[in-house]
Amino acid sequence: MFISQEDRLDRLVDALVGMDYAQDFCLALDFDPFFIERLMNAGFLVMSTRFADEPSECLLLPKLHLVRSVLFFPDLHVKKSIKRFLSRYELRVDTDFDRIVERCVALHGDDWLTGPLLKALRFLRDAKTISVKPISFGLYREGSLKAGEFGALAGGVYTSYSGYYDEDNAGSVQMILMARYLEERGAPFLDLGMPLPYKDDLGATNIPPRRFVPLFREGRERTLFAR
Repeated sequence: MFISQEDRLDRLVDALVGMDYAQDFCLALDFDPFFIERLMNAGFLVMSTRFADEPSECLLLPKLHLVRSVLFFPDLHVKKSIKRFLSRYELRVDTDFDRIVERCVALHGDDWLTGPLLKALRFLRDAKTISVKPISFGLYREGSLKAGEFGALAGGVYTSYSGYYDEDNAGSVQMILMARYLEERGAPFLDLGMPLPYKDDLGATNIPPRRFVPLFREGRERTLFAR
């Protein structure tokens, strides 16, 4: 499915869900930041890639997962082996966005976090009148950054994009403290994107688009904190 600036994205999402669209990804060519913002606000997790025969050219890949990993906070599971580490760390919100993104790219590569997409995300961080803001969560021990992740906040829904950790257990602690932080501020759930075993271990539930989209739309009407 090709998406353009002219599309009414909520209606498009309804159509994709209604037809049981069998692919995770759609396609788009426009890296305009406000178009990307609209995609995020419609519930897409926005990725990108390079053309194989022309690496300098990039393609936008809005992803509406066939199965979405969602953590409902009452289901958060903290392993006994992790509990003793929680008090050793401090969670800081949106204080080291560029550093965390750069670390994610350094560790995981830029196959989908291409330059044009990163440029758009940084633009949206500085924009004032937008519905979605890219933000980060950093985990610190004794003032040193040990783990982090970034994603997109649409109203009350935070969607996780990518993360990393530099010492054992720090990644799990970061996600647990982040989930607690979001719950305390009234988020309805934590959108974890693609299902993975470690997300299941946290207590996440895998749900189809027919269930995710209404939950997302309700949650995006909330406000967690001033942007």
